[in-house]
Amino acid sequence: MQPDERIMLETLEALVAFDTQNPPGHEVEAARYIENKLRALGLDTSLSEFKPGRANVVARFDNGPGPVFAFNSHIDVVPVGEGWTSDPLRLREQGGNLYGRGSCDAKGPIVGMLEAIGDLVNRRDNWSGTLLAVFVADEEVASEGARLYVRDNPDVDYCLIGEPTSNATVTAHKGSMRPRVAVLGAMAHSGMPDAGENAILRAGRLLGLIEEFHRDTLCHRTHELVGHATLTVTRLAGGIADNVVPDRCELLLDRRMVPGEDEAQAKREIESLLETAEREFGVRTEIVEYVPTTGGATQTATEEPIVQESLKASARHEGVEATPIGFQGGCDLVHFRSIGATGAVIGPGSINVAHKPDEFVPRDEFIRSGLIYRDIAEGMLRS
Repeated sequence: MQPDERIMLETLEALVAFDTQNPPGHEVEAARYIENKLRALGLDTSLSEFKPGRANVVARFDNGPGPVFAFNSHIDVVPVGEGWTSDPLRLREQGGNLYGRGSCDAKGPIVGMLEAIGDLVNRRDNWSGTLLAVFVADEEVASEGARLYVRDNPDVDYCLIGEPTSNATVTAHKGSMRPRVAVLGAMAHSGMPDAGENAILRAGRLLGLIEEFHRDTLCHRTHELVGHATLTVTRLAGGIADNVVPDRCELLLDRRMVPGEDEAQAKREIESLLETAEREFGVRTEIVEYVPTTGGATQTATEEPIVQESLKASARHEGVEATPIGFQGGCDLVHFRSIGATGAVIGPGSINVAHKPDEFVPRDEFIRSGLIYRDIAEGMLRS
């Protein structure tokens, strides 16, 4: 069966038009649209609005004995931002590419999965088992949708995560951790700065230690597929007035972990760094909170059947080398792995354009994704 290009394009156009920028997300209307599509394909569906406007849609098709296979991707997108050359919430085709926010991250993969699900239902004599579609909210901020799903639904054997990988097979991704750190000082008149303790200047000492730890330690902690671990600063805020020595400033640290790193150990290393800042430079700090993130790092072994099926499907339809690759960002694979599922990440489009203005997915790659998804699921659910 060949993909229905007209339906796929119409569905992507509709999904891009739903404003699911996160924050605030508001995925519920798009989730209802997806639920209607899945119900029309013959699946049993449910919509879970876990917060006002935030919703997961889950669908199920039971087709005899066998494993449970889940398609998963996310409905939310990153903020549109500036610099677009066309309306980011209106799908536009130019030069063989489909432009729009979410076209590759990750509404394009959702449409490819919907196409695959329709094929699988029509070809149900070819496979046996349970097919799930799990399309979630909030992946771009804290993966709250995926976390809630796996908490209540532990029975998944295999999962395929839809993210932009140029239809190559990703088996490993980094994890993230973001402590918000307050640097403490003492307030004073800016005409007499020595009477106080400038928290921003104190933070400069800490920034040097952060840079050294990244360069001298984490850059040497490498993984063959995702590169090395990292620590950097992404936000800094402080001061209350132009003429007041600040008694407090805050830094947001971004720690990226590679598979094999322990989150508890990563936290202890950050705490040790802050202790060193106080011991060596008198910099007083406190960790205000750990800002929610997508989650930790994970990896699926190359010899796992779902990885092998994914590699074969990619090679068959894309002609890409049958070798797994890594994902620099995070995604919801880690949460499905936490309940014992084995899985891979695959989808049309490139992560290099995913969070930028004029995000796009190549049209031909987008259409082929439906065939790739279908073949992987059918291979894992063989009669």
